[in-house]
Amino acid sequence: MIAQIFDIIAPVFLLIAAGVAAVRLGWIGETAVDGLMSFALKFAAPSLLLLSVANLDIGQAFNWPLMLSFYIGATVSFLIAIVLARTVFKRRPGEAVAIAFGALFSNSLLLGLPISERAYGVESLSTNIALLSVHAPFCYLLGISSMEISRRDKQSVLQSISKILVAMFKNPLMIGIGLGFVVNFSGVTLPGPVLSSVEMIARTTLPVALFAIGGTLTRYSLGASLGQAGMIVSLSLLVHPALVYLLATQVFTLDTQVMRNAVLMAAMAPGINAFVFASMYGRGKGVAASAILLATSASVFTAAGWIWFLGT
Repeated sequence: MIAQIFDIIAPVFLLIAAGVAAVRLGWIGETAVDGLMSFALKFAAPSLLLLSVANLDIGQAFNWPLMLSFYIGATVSFLIAIVLARTVFKRRPGEAVAIAFGALFSNSLLLGLPISERAYGVESLSTNIALLSVHAPFCYLLGISSMEISRRDKQSVLQSISKILVAMFKNPLMIGIGLGFVVNFSGVTLPGPVLSSVEMIARTTLPVALFAIGGTLTRYSLGASLGQAGMIVSLSLLVHPALVYLLATQVFTLDTQVMRNAVLMAAMAPGINAFVFASMYGRGKGVAASAILLATSASVFTAAGWIWFLGT
């Protein structure tokens, strides 16, 4: 069992380690890493999501018990992080929201998909794609709304709503998901050459993204915010998936394989979006960077632990 779990986890983190090593050894520069990450997030991942959503069985993949299990767990983790940041670490309201965003936004795309695919097979990924199709909108709406309520230098409600809508419609991932829904609902078949090109780009998503994650992690350091980063890591890697497991098994009784994929998605480290959100508001950037580095390193062990707990 341990060898099987190692075979699932190792290739994912070896690709991340290769990215780290390539930058540390000077074989690839930061500009090139930025280019790889930009390609993954703006072209490859949207292509993957377009194809996945276009071929998704909407009726089977989208069900309220699944969505509620995952996103109630995410929201509770987010609220716990805000309370702890305010009471234990004495952070100001806006800072607390920025820090807590790391406990809300898990790296479900760039880490969750490859690990779930290796653990449970590509045929099980409809659960992951369904969750991903609303992940960014839900998390950013909750995070931005909470920030606008909490921070002192508030914009008007209309300005905030406008900012949210513009960000959503300009996001390449959201564009890919939206186009996927258009193809799905319309029944349109993409021309052969177009479909082949999109498939070729989509296949590069996970290896390129994982390598780029490794290169990006070299820019972060744990700094002096280890305690706060540790809080986010615990909530992201342990509390959120535990809540999803309890909701999926004790409240909503999800199908076993759907439950496994949902829990494993919840068990992923905070992604680069945690740092992006903190940078948007100029609050908690050090904690976000530390949490990403610490959680991604720790998830080698916690992801293996969750796969063992859930069974294969």
